[in-house]
Amino acid sequence: MKKFAFMLLLLLFVVVLPGHGQAAAGQNKIFLDGQELNAGQDVPVENVNNSIMVPLRMIAENLGYKVDWNQTSKTIKIEQQGKTIQLIVDQTAASVDGKTVIMSTAPLLRNGTTLVPIRFIGEQFGLTVKWDNTKKVVDLITPPVSEPNIDPGQSNGDGGTVVVPPGEPSSSVSMINGISFNENRFTIAIDGNAEPKVSKISGPDRIIVDLPNATFSDIFGTGQILDPDLNGNLTVTDYPDVSGIRYSLYSTNPYTVRFVIDLNTPKNYSVEVSGDSSKLIVIDLNAQAPGDTSTQPGNSGRKLVVLDAGHGAKDSGAVGVTGKYEKNFNLDVILKAAALLRQENKIDVVLTRSDDTFLELKERAAIANNLGADLFISVHANSSGSAAASGTETYYQRDASKALANVMHKYLVQATGLSNRGVRYGNFHVIRETKMPAVLLEVGYLSNKKDEALLFTEALQNNVAASMVSGIKEYLGIQ
Repeated sequence: MKKFAFMLLLLLFVVVLPGHGQAAAGQNKIFLDGQELNAGQDVPVENVNNSIMVPLRMIAENLGYKVDWNQTSKTIKIEQQGKTIQLIVDQTAASVDGKTVIMSTAPLLRNGTTLVPIRFIGEQFGLTVKWDNTKKVVDLITPPVSEPNIDPGQSNGDGGTVVVPPGEPSSSVSMINGISFNENRFTIAIDGNAEPKVSKISGPDRIIVDLPNATFSDIFGTGQILDPDLNGNLTVTDYPDVSGIRYSLYSTNPYTVRFVIDLNTPKNYSVEVSGDSSKLIVIDLNAQAPGDTSTQPGNSGRKLVVLDAGHGAKDSGAVGVTGKYEKNFNLDVILKAAALLRQENKIDVVLTRSDDTFLELKERAAIANNLGADLFISVHANSSGSAAASGTETYYQRDASKALANVMHKYLVQATGLSNRGVRYGNFHVIRETKMPAVLLEVGYLSNKKDEALLFTEALQNNVAASMVSGIKEYLGIQ
């Protein structure tokens, strides 16, 4: 217990100091039950924004619990005696046993070493943390016995703010996973039963969306801005009706998340909620009147196509031989294809992401399912351990999707001019869990120097986008 507590407390401790800035190497000392701990590496303990930060390696080597580091996502996972803490570099939102906790200071990288707030880590595992500002000494004290009456999801002082209310079952609180604004529609993806309360206010003009009994999930902050006070904003450009969207944890009694759509001119809106446990809330500013749903995607007899740009934000996807990211190629093609589809008066298009944001795979499928889409198409670029691998592939998972795959692949191969690697079965989540015909396009190989160079040209991307539109129209029987 002592060894475990020592390692954990060192990682968790975020100390409030009268001064500011960073401490010099060796200026701060850390003791566990009276025994001094050493970082054992070149990076010193630091005071960052009044929080004591310690090297993750010090915790992993001395405290005796499991520490996992994911280099790609910059995620830290700490496990001990059934408790799990997850932190992300440069993100103040952490997860403690599935509950979102906002730290005062985010983990950071310093000369290749990960530094974490020790007070935050220590408090979650029941350690007592004391700071002697005169001697610049941190004392970590392990408890003599366990304290079963303390909720491990809570924290004190500046160790963090628990977003899910203590004592309330997490299953009863809706979790907001992500938001987006596209085609003059504001979309909220949630897990749970929260029903939106929407109102319009003037002076200045704005639309208020309240979600009672809801909070931000532990993945929300990985794709959107969320500050330590649980406030943030979504930047909106190229839409003259909207200047921006703000959001916050508006109340904790009861827990309520509020979104504010700031308008440049008065606008009507309609609200549509779809899905069961995973819901999609769409505030449509294209509506002519509050009850008008004719402008919602797929209404008035139009076919609805959902386009999915694979990966995004912290998930770069494959990395090319010259360092180019798959996520950027995927998004470039999707945006070009969407622009072409919007010129078709018999087709509506919805994007799972329209910028560099992160969505879980289940959310991508839920968007298409909840909207009742007619088609789902996911765009990717491939990679191989062999630099010689090259060519274009199209994947389907269900028999109902095979005809779509054949049509899409025919046009895609013509557009790329790369070798034809065929239509293949693939058990990918987004084409397995969608309920409509769904395919995944692997346009080319980023691990192949010639393929990579070609994929990142405007000409190739325009050709691929046009081929997608041709395939969609042929499959849907639209002239």
